[in-house]
Amino acid sequence: MSLTWKTASKNFENYLRLEKSLSENSIAGYLNDVRKLEEFDMEGGNKKGPASLTYHDLREFINREGSGGVSARTQARLISGIRAFYRFLLIDGEITENPTSLLESPRLGLKLPEVLTVTEIDRIVGVIDLSRPDGHRNKAIIETLYGCGLRVSELVNLRLTDIHYGEGFVSVTGKGNKQRFVPIGRKALKEIDLYTIDRNRIPVIHDENIVFLNRRGRKLTRSMIFTITRDLAGKAGILKKISPHTFRHSFATHMIEAGADLRAVQEMLGHESIMTTEIYTHIDRSFLRDTLIMFHPRS
Repeated sequence: MSLTWKTASKNFENYLRLEKSLSENSIAGYLNDVRKLEEFDMEGGNKKGPASLTYHDLREFINREGSGGVSARTQARLISGIRAFYRFLLIDGEITENPTSLLESPRLGLKLPEVLTVTEIDRIVGVIDLSRPDGHRNKAIIETLYGCGLRVSELVNLRLTDIHYGEGFVSVTGKGNKQRFVPIGRKALKEIDLYTIDRNRIPVIHDENIVFLNRRGRKLTRSMIFTITRDLAGKAGILKKISPHTFRHSFATHMIEAGADLRAVQEMLGHESIMTTEIYTHIDRSFLRDTLIMFHPRS
């Protein structure tokens, strides 16, 4: 019996969740890529199934998806998802040859992440209204994002028992359920401490150990953190495209600009490969070049 899309997708999902320990967001992204490929296969009634698609079928699919004006980065991410799916089918013994082995991703230029200056971060913190019920919470969120370089998913899942005040560390569960210990500065600890006074007045629903709650006592969502950071940046008059990740980028960039060891920054960010961390050295180089242009008499 030939492999169906439903079976292949379910098996792939189990593989991503159980063997690769990916986050739910990453799993959803991969499954969405597979769903698009299934829709392509079903068009015209000539359904081959996942194990029977050829390199030429996949090339046609990629070309069709790319014809809608999507960016090279989006197209590269789609190809990466389809490659992962067929690598799984090969591992699972459903195919004997990988039809994606010859697929080429579009060339991508180095995309440097947006970074805030220390002054801009101070401006964002400065517009937070501490007289509002969510004021101390929002200030603690910004200080924790910038003070530890956490991912937004790590922030919303941070627990009270993860904060080690005496040692000055937080225990973080990152990608792939991997745990790491990240130093946390006095400023962030102080703001979390002030926020917990307000937090303890909220009747908590579900998990009493979660640090950051909404006014109804539930864990904050990722989208709420995006909204908070974007709204505060707008109030501060900052025109850059801001997200919670911007504070993580800023944390890493400022550390490297100040001379921090790249391996130490890699460890704090939870990057599996130091090559991921090295993108911040490119930002640092641009900072150094700007310094040269500004101050050198021959520039």
